[in-house]
Amino acid sequence: MASINLIEAFQDFKDAENIDRPTMMKVVEDVFKTLLRKKYGSDDNFDVIVNAEKGDLEIVRHRTIVEDGEVEDPLAQVAYSEAIKLEPDYEVGEDLYEEIDLIDFGRRAILAAKQTLAGRISDLKKNVLAKKYEDRIGEIISAEVYQVWKKEILLLDEEGNELILPKSEQIPQDYFKKGENIRAVVTRVDLKNNNPVIILSRTSPDFLAKLLEIEVPEIFDGLIIIKKIVREPGERAKVAVESYDDRIDPVGACVGMKGSRIHGIVRELKNENIDVINWTSNIQLLIQRSLTPAKITSMSLDTEGKHASIYLKPDQVSLAIGKRGANIKLASELTGFELDVYRDTEDDEEEFDVDLEEFSDEIDGWVIDALKKIGCDTARSVMRMSPYELEKRADLEKETVEDIRKILQEELERE
Repeated sequence: MASINLIEAFQDFKDAENIDRPTMMKVVEDVFKTLLRKKYGSDDNFDVIVNAEKGDLEIVRHRTIVEDGEVEDPLAQVAYSEAIKLEPDYEVGEDLYEEIDLIDFGRRAILAAKQTLAGRISDLKKNVLAKKYEDRIGEIISAEVYQVWKKEILLLDEEGNELILPKSEQIPQDYFKKGENIRAVVTRVDLKNNNPVIILSRTSPDFLAKLLEIEVPEIFDGLIIIKKIVREPGERAKVAVESYDDRIDPVGACVGMKGSRIHGIVRELKNENIDVINWTSNIQLLIQRSLTPAKITSMSLDTEGKHASIYLKPDQVSLAIGKRGANIKLASELTGFELDVYRDTEDDEEEFDVDLEEFSDEIDGWVIDALKKIGCDTARSVMRMSPYELEKRADLEKETVEDIRKILQEELERE
């Protein structure tokens, strides 16, 4: 019998993990029953027998033998005179089983069947891949860098599946080379031209959460729960944790002896500063903890307006704000409160100072507002900061900073 060699098609099935044997058999059967329906109008009296090991199939037609001239349904019945041509011992009333030669379908139909089968296998592979990674959303995976492009990186997992790490999901300090293995968290599965696209991330809070789960057994076991994570990727992160066991210090457990547990995570995140704080429902205490490493002098809280005014010693203001304002921004995200920081001037009564508003005729209002936003509301608070800090944190031009400092310096020296 001239058969279609399906070894390559079956090999595709074997290569596609999680495509089970019953599914494979059903797909092949469906494809060739479609072929039968096109040729005979029905597939009711045909059996498609698939041999997955040899990579071939048989199609067997079964009909009932009836007297000559009594054939009412040619698909289900065959005349006695036709039956004995195949086997002389046949009798009326018996079932005739006949193997269909695939050549009878025609070369074009056979090629179409092979293409349809290949298409169905491809679709199944896509569905299996999408389902596999949809079930792994939120998990960390390790993959090899295959191609590095300007806007994204193409990675291959252990099975050769393609994964995408967009530039927007990379830590700013990330630099990868082809062949390098990197870790990232699965964030979503998109469909592009009916193909699943697996998107990874290294900037997601979930990435840090999973790294902590790997490094801290108490989190994996559920004794410590991560209440919230906020990140400025590559700069700073704040992790609020709570212990379900009074005997366990959640912060100490996460940091480890001499920072042993947190150090590996910090390296993975390109030296991102990680502040681990003890979660509390006391919002005032939570704000105080969230502004670490700064030490707060006092606080004015507006719970309805979700706003807090924070007062600190002059040397603590820059700590509270952090590099490029990252610390206060993350503290605000963690607590859900808008935070404004101010210098506590109670101990500075003997030192002459001038409110920035007094310079409104010499310094533009928007500049004064920009300075206040970074905790500089007096002349001396501005002068205590370096020109570089003022440029970066207040987002001011170098010439503007020089002019401001000159105006303030002249006023303070005059007094």
